[in-house]
Amino acid sequence: MEVTALRCRAAVLFLLLLTQALTIHSQEEEEEEVVVVEEAVQDEELQEEEQQVIETWTRNVKACTCDCESAESPTRIPTAFSPAPPTQTPAPPGDSLSCMPECPYHRALGFESGSVSADQISCSNQEQYTGWYSSWIPNKARLNNQGFGCAWLSKFNDQHQWIQIDLKEVGVVSGILTQGRCDADEWITKYSVQYRTVESLNWVYYKDQTGNNRVFYGNSDRSSTVQNLLRPPIVARYIRLLPLGWHTRIAIRMDLLMCTNKCS
Repeated sequence: MEVTALRCRAAVLFLLLLTQALTIHSQEEEEEEVVVVEEAVQDEELQEEEQQVIETWTRNVKACTCDCESAESPTRIPTAFSPAPPTQTPAPPGDSLSCMPECPYHRALGFESGSVSADQISCSNQEQYTGWYSSWIPNKARLNNQGFGCAWLSKFNDQHQWIQIDLKEVGVVSGILTQGRCDADEWITKYSVQYRTVESLNWVYYKDQTGNNRVFYGNSDRSSTVQNLLRPPIVARYIRLLPLGWHTRIAIRMDLLMCTNKCS
């Protein structure tokens, strides 16, 4: 009888412990579900905010037009720039892609003028820039920069490197200007672009018309400036250039073009 009573007590204790464990597990699952739901809501709110920025910009420029054939056209590529090799058949003059009505005016962000501060420019291995490389930090990647340390040189030459620009606020980027190193035959020959509106979102590749990651063609010498216009422009705060090819070494001087709406 005593053995039977002990077995009954053990069974009851086991059931109590099992019930308690299941209750705790259920509470943990509920807490995890709440966290997942909260994160999903935050992501949705961020995406809605980004979409509102895009819609606001689009709504503001719908009435814009530009004259692609005029020498005074705000979107005409200056003769000082070397056009990048075409990735598709060029559109005829007056075509909507050439005219780019959604971005009629461009202005430089300010790499060359100095209005872009050092803390706005970073790279993939910034903490390793010591010794000789300390003169070739991302802050030196400024268009038309001259002298020793006149460009950003990547310490490593592979396709895992990048240079990043923080606009400080969401803006509309309409183009990219690049040069090679001023005192040596080193430059990037092609690159891709990533962007995002806030740090918590994943990086997004700029795509071409077929949905593939767009490849931009870069430089073929150390001094010429190559301009790549973005059609459509990028609405973002953070921009990354990811070198895909280079001559001798990854080296770049650059500036960004910002889209400016001057339509009445």
